[in-house]
Amino acid sequence: MIEFSVPDMTCGHCASAITQAVKALDPTAKVEISLEAHRVRVETKAAAEALERAIREAGYSPVAA
Repeated sequence: MIEFSVPDMTCGHCASAITQAVKALDPTAKVEISLEAHRVRVETKAAAEALERAIREAGYSPVAA
């Protein structure tokens, strides 16, 4: 499980955009999002660096947790 803190993820649209970015990288990924905690957890075989890059390209600022 790869986890990121995403402090600028504040709403459902943000969560959807991040989920879509991760799924574009790995369609089989399991994505868990906590808006309250500003956390994204991903179960995937993709590299953490690739996930971080995909989330950044979606317009957010992930920090490895």
